[in-house]
Amino acid sequence: MIRKLITIAIAGGTLLGGSVRAQDATITIESWRNDDLALWQEKIIPAFEAEHSGIKVKFTPSAPTEYNAALNSKLEAGSAGDLITCRPFDASLALFDAGHLADLDDMEAMSNFSDVAKSAWQSDDGSASFCVPMASVIHGFIYNKDAFKELGVDVPATEDEFFAVLEKFKEDGTYIPMAMGTNDQWEAATMGYNNIGPNYWKGEEGRQALISGKQKLTDEGWVAPYATLAKWGAYLGDGYEAQTYPDSQNLFTLGRAAIYPAGSWEISGFNTQADFEMGAFKPPVQAEGDTCYISDHTDIGIGMNAASKNPEAARTFLSWVASPEFAAIFGNALPGFFPLSKTPVDLDDPLAKEFVSWRGQCESTIRSTYQILSRGTPNLENDTWGASVAAIKGTSSPEELGKQLQEGLATWYKPQQ
Repeated sequence: MIRKLITIAIAGGTLLGGSVRAQDATITIESWRNDDLALWQEKIIPAFEAEHSGIKVKFTPSAPTEYNAALNSKLEAGSAGDLITCRPFDASLALFDAGHLADLDDMEAMSNFSDVAKSAWQSDDGSASFCVPMASVIHGFIYNKDAFKELGVDVPATEDEFFAVLEKFKEDGTYIPMAMGTNDQWEAATMGYNNIGPNYWKGEEGRQALISGKQKLTDEGWVAPYATLAKWGAYLGDGYEAQTYPDSQNLFTLGRAAIYPAGSWEISGFNTQADFEMGAFKPPVQAEGDTCYISDHTDIGIGMNAASKNPEAARTFLSWVASPEFAAIFGNALPGFFPLSKTPVDLDDPLAKEFVSWRGQCESTIRSTYQILSRGTPNLENDTWGASVAAIKGTSSPEELGKQLQEGLATWYKPQQ
């Protein structure tokens, strides 16, 4: 039997001599992050329960690829947990619009976050916030420091330097220059196009211009990254077309590849698997002195199931997630997921510190397809996966890809018609 937490407060009155009673509650968290189950069980939940002895927390993740469908089924059936881990922007907005996520604007703890941090989990007009921001991830490249030392190459800052490094590794033959495959498609877009692209479309300037209709996917800033990706195929090693995401991870952590196009979410896993020293560098700019842009993508939040049987306990947990204590635990226990609260967090992991240092050097943006532009059919996010793969394989020209994507977007998105 689920025991409910009932916080009883009677204004101007007393109960049991003025004390406030709280009965026990067990709240359940839905999540797609099944890889950090141990973190929740060993660090996050014990820290919360130590301060809130009347509330027990269960973390019940699904496989990432199954999460959206599984969660929607549970929500429709009324069997979903009290707390819902939120993907950014449209996926969670759809849940809110369907009445599945509660409005959290009345929570004082939401003031711990900037408007930018909250924007990934707000209605389009900003009038409702439905998830507490937890963390962002930053895109870039992770490299094998030992391999760089062996060949005497420096960390590249410009694209010319980047391809010169790749060419040197290719000529030497000891290491695969760069570990990434195209079998699973999403990597080509996430660690390819949306990694290097912001330097071309100038981050938020270009992203907002695309949303408003002032720019099109056939414009130079949106086509040029595909031309750069077309050069990557020569450096990804034999058989990259059939190489899966786990294959690429293994090639790098086993020391067989020099560079890995990455998101900071890889740090925890790589730290445990690689026995060599790693470094990170930000997406190279086109020319020395250019302003750099990074994808500092609002990645994960947590909200309350509007049908929760334990709303008081759920809100207590959400308020704690918004606290500096949670940010410090999460940011250091899961390096590479950078807390979004206003309170700065001192990070211990050197690779995570390298990634987050780019915030002070570059302009930040988010993945171009995640807000508004993938709500229709065809889905621009999914189409960008295929386009990025086609660019790397050379099966379509950058101009053809831009034209295809623009035509698809214009079929349903009025500002692009």
